[in-house]
Amino acid sequence: MVIKIIMVVIFFSVMAGIGLYCRRHTADVNSFVLGGRSVGPWLTAFAYGTSYFSAVIFVGYAGQFGWKYGIASTWIGLGNALIGSLLAWVILGRRTRIITQHLSSATMPEFFGKRFNSPSLKLGASLIVFIFLIPYTASLYNGLSRLFGMAFHVDYTVCIIAMAVLTGIYVVAGGYMATAINDFIQGMIMLAGIVIIIAAILNGHGGFMEALNKLASVEDLSASAQPGVFASFFGPDPLNLLGVVILTSLGTWGLPQMVQKFYAIKSEKAIQKGTIISTFFAIVVSGGCYFLGGFGRLYTGQFDLAAEGYDAIIPTMLSGLPELLIGLVVILVLSASMSTLSSLVMASSSTLTLDFLKETVMPDMDEKKQVTVIRLLIVVFIAISAVLAVIQYKNNITFIAQLMGISWGALAGSFLAPFLYGLYWKKATKASVWCCFVFGSGLMTANMLARSAFPVILQSPINAGAFAMLAGLVIVPVVSLFTKAPDQKLVDDAFACYNKLMEVPQSVALGSK
Repeated sequence: MVIKIIMVVIFFSVMAGIGLYCRRHTADVNSFVLGGRSVGPWLTAFAYGTSYFSAVIFVGYAGQFGWKYGIASTWIGLGNALIGSLLAWVILGRRTRIITQHLSSATMPEFFGKRFNSPSLKLGASLIVFIFLIPYTASLYNGLSRLFGMAFHVDYTVCIIAMAVLTGIYVVAGGYMATAINDFIQGMIMLAGIVIIIAAILNGHGGFMEALNKLASVEDLSASAQPGVFASFFGPDPLNLLGVVILTSLGTWGLPQMVQKFYAIKSEKAIQKGTIISTFFAIVVSGGCYFLGGFGRLYTGQFDLAAEGYDAIIPTMLSGLPELLIGLVVILVLSASMSTLSSLVMASSSTLTLDFLKETVMPDMDEKKQVTVIRLLIVVFIAISAVLAVIQYKNNITFIAQLMGISWGALAGSFLAPFLYGLYWKKATKASVWCCFVFGSGLMTANMLARSAFPVILQSPINAGAFAMLAGLVIVPVVSLFTKAPDQKLVDDAFACYNKLMEVPQSVALGSK
């Protein structure tokens, strides 16, 4: 117990210290929200990865989908790496950095407002962000409840308060730069931790091949009559597995807290390096989490799935580890959760301040006041999410994956297509963006309130979210063809940044530096 406490105290102290140290980087909005747009590739890549993978992934998704699909759930992690990281950086990274600097936009709603010359779009997007990031944020705490109970035998509320207070300290004090530095440290912990934990779990079952043989002998007629299906290449339900891959991978392209990382990166060269780092990080962390979850059925009988839910699977798998490794697990999940929480509250508070309050009730805010309001809202959002997390836990409202799926689906379904077409296609119209906003958020709200009315395949929030994203890719071009074309001068001015000539040293042009 002493070792675990010491590890947690050291972790908390380092995080808080970095936040206080980075306070000098928070003089204005640009510095506080984007780190002065001067963040290097390692910090940006780790900030992207740690914002992507939280306790929701490690405990909620890995447990649920590992149970459903067996070892095939590893495909989700590989999809996260190749689609959610590699392609996201390649397709979005450079263009996002260039056009957001050109338009002087610090948030996704601000981008929509300036790209389509529409204050109403900006306000609409900010409301969607505010509404749907709240349940997303609340879900982050839940992955910690059982782990802390297992490791420290303390009430879940204590865990929530500690995590909320610490995250609030370093985000409020140091802004984006503190978040980025802490994300790097937390990311290194996640990389090392997941490798060590997988090795320990497999070793406890006689190695990889022996564990795989045991998994092949597991039968569940309710899932599939095919023998050895949980150790097979595509698992018992490839179609629904594909839906999970799409939502958790392609969805990152439309999440405000993820895309915002591209705003802050300092150079073209940094993007190229960040692409490689981010992809490697995703392969190890996300691939490792889902790979680990795929062996969850080896622990059948050690917990009550009907009573405890999928969120009990991963903690049960880890409960037999030595004390030192359990301490590492706690630090790993704390790192994953706090990094994502800091990104979410930064995105929520900056959006609400810059895109809503400044546009409506506080138009005369100067830079200093804007930073103050953002800081206050960070505290408010963290407090709200903590309260919701406690209420949800004590009342057993829903699973982590369900909350995550609804929020992720609504945000990505609303924003992915408008953002992507906004970067690449001059003919995208304001009306098409509105249609996508209404469809994506409306579909997921309806799924939450009247799930039984949906076709069977879309009753799952995961599948509904994937459908919303894919539908948006069709809605924007189709509606754009039948609605008023955008002002040509406005579009040309926005896209002019891509044609701007840049002088670079010959060594850079030759690729030797």
